[in-house]
Formats: sequence, C-alpha cells, structure tokens
Amino acid sequence: MSLLVCCGLAWWQWDRFTSANGTFQNLGYVLQWPLFGLFPAFMFWRIRKLRQKAEAEGALPETRSPEAPAAEVPAPRPRPDLPDGDEDEDDELAAYNRYLRELNARDQQAAE
Repeated sequence: MSLLVCCGLAWWQWDRFTSANGTFQNLGYVLQWPLFGLFPAFMFWRIRKLRQKAEAEGALPETRSPEAPAAEVPAPRPRPDLPDGDEDEDDELAAYNRYLRELNARDQQAAE
C-alpha cells in the first residue's frame, strides 16, 4: 500500500518537474518517493528474516501456558565499580535517591 501511495507522489512530483516552474528539487523527490515506499516492505522482510534466524537458533523464548511456572529471576550481580555494601557512593546520587523516597512516601500518604 505504501509503495502505491509513494509512487503516486513520485508521479505528482514528476508532473511538477516537467511543468514550467519545476525545479531539480522536484526531480530529487521523484527519486526519493519510491525509496520511501519500499522502506516498509524492506523492514517487514528484514524483521521476518531476523525472527526466523532467532527461532532457528532457539533465541526466542517459547510461549508457555498460563499453568506453567514462571522462570526464576536471577539475583542481581554486584557492581564491580562500587565497594561491597556501599551502593550510594556518590553524594549527589544519594541525595536524589532520598528525594525519590520522600516523593514516594508522599504519594503513598495521599493515596490513603
């Protein structure tokens, strides 16, 4: 559908280019519009190929029934750039986190 619309726009720009007041900018649009129309088709093809490749490699998770247990979430890994147990190393970050906790507490009080 997009290709048909964009080809119609290219035809319209061609008519503008061949008219008395047409410019080379119109000719540029004549060349661009079909590319714009082909882009959605290319993306559809590309996503389909990537999905097929991922399914063949087993990278996509299988759909599970609602009765199946959910997978366990792994424990967070410690960040190597922070000392053990000291997550608020940065004073500015600590102040921002305190501010967020205060806002959350106010929201909880307002909701009650």
